[in-house]
Amino acid sequence: MEDIPKWVIEVSSKVRNIAHTSMELENWKKHSIYKLPARVIEINKKAYMPQAVSFGPYHHGKDHLKAMEEHKERVLLHFLKRCGKPLELIVQVLGQMVKDLRDSYDALDPLWKVDTPGFLQLMILDGCFMLEILRTVTDHFLEHSDYATNDPIFSNHGKLHFMPYIRRDMLMLENQLPMLVLDTLLAVEQPNKGQENEELINKLILKFCSPGAATIPRMGKCLHVLDVYRKNIVLEEAPMYRSKGIRRRSTRSVGVGDEIIRSAIELYEAGILFEKSESSSLRDISFTGGVLRLPVVVVDDATESTFLNLIAFERFHVGAGNEVTSYIFFMDNLIDREMDVALLETRGIIENALGSDKAVAKLFNSLSKDITLDPERELSVVHMKVSEYCRKPWNKWRANLIQTYFRNPWAILSLIAAFFLFALTILQTVYSVRQYYQPGSAEPMPVPRPRLPRN
Repeated sequence: MEDIPKWVIEVSSKVRNIAHTSMELENWKKHSIYKLPARVIEINKKAYMPQAVSFGPYHHGKDHLKAMEEHKERVLLHFLKRCGKPLELIVQVLGQMVKDLRDSYDALDPLWKVDTPGFLQLMILDGCFMLEILRTVTDHFLEHSDYATNDPIFSNHGKLHFMPYIRRDMLMLENQLPMLVLDTLLAVEQPNKGQENEELINKLILKFCSPGAATIPRMGKCLHVLDVYRKNIVLEEAPMYRSKGIRRRSTRSVGVGDEIIRSAIELYEAGILFEKSESSSLRDISFTGGVLRLPVVVVDDATESTFLNLIAFERFHVGAGNEVTSYIFFMDNLIDREMDVALLETRGIIENALGSDKAVAKLFNSLSKDITLDPERELSVVHMKVSEYCRKPWNKWRANLIQTYFRNPWAILSLIAAFFLFALTILQTVYSVRQYYQPGSAEPMPVPRPRLPRN
């Protein structure tokens, strides 16, 4: 009998020791920060690569980010001095949860798995720096800052020239820190506050990442900064209904089943009007009475990177949801060219900070490359309602009438005048016919003369 190959023995051993399904489930649930595969990054490398600062192990030590490491060490000194706690205490507390911190990363380099002191140092330096960055949005920080007025980061100059880049980097999936790090640092600094600290960090994140937000909702337990931001933009419930049994034909289809999704201009020509939704939630998309309501979206230099990372998070984190992906797919089908962007701008749905309508159209068209849609996504019902409305000829005829004759007062007056002329012509014709055939008319009806026979 031939010797059994070594790899067969190894596989057989692994089969005997394979973990139970429940254990596998728990292991997968621990991951929340993902190293993206090359096939995703190649589409747009810049969107996933931090430009100013690294958080976590994936981009730590890269040459173009090393300049910020000096600032991280300086921030740690300010943090320790302000909170009055020794560094040893922070190391001890985080050391008790180092396994959970490592498990948060889907693809951690083996070096970080064996170098526990180095990994904890990374978490503490990056965590303190992120926490201090988030605190810049508070009035207390502005009034009692212990940083120099000419500090390159924590000054008015830094807020103007560095914070926008840091904000964008903090919303990249590969550049996340487990929320456990921020929670622990705040708990060491401000003990005995529990859930209050949790909500405080969520509020700081939303104020920093969405400075224009009117209200800050309670978010509950979140995974990291990107998760907080995503939950906020899809949090509010919208008046939609979940569709069952609608099957997707391909990952880049242009319709739902046999329903064709048309561009904004085509929908407008079919009689559909566009209005702003009542909320800013990406889920607040509805169609009733010929009116398609969409949330307002601000398009600027960071929009592409932010949406791509949100889509990547939904793609790789099981159970995250698909609201952002569905929204991007919907907008991609509404926007084919700059004319569609211009229409949505006039309705206040798109706020264009890029300047070029063509650039906005190109952005939305590129965001949906290689995305996969959930066949039971909520927007399926909206797609079908819009398609059914467009199939009715009367809606298009009415839209053509309104767009042709009711665009300005002169066109309306011309239409009214033409209508009255037509009505008068009809009345005159009817009156003439009635006189011709009426027996008691003033002029006798002509009597036909008999034809005489020829000789």
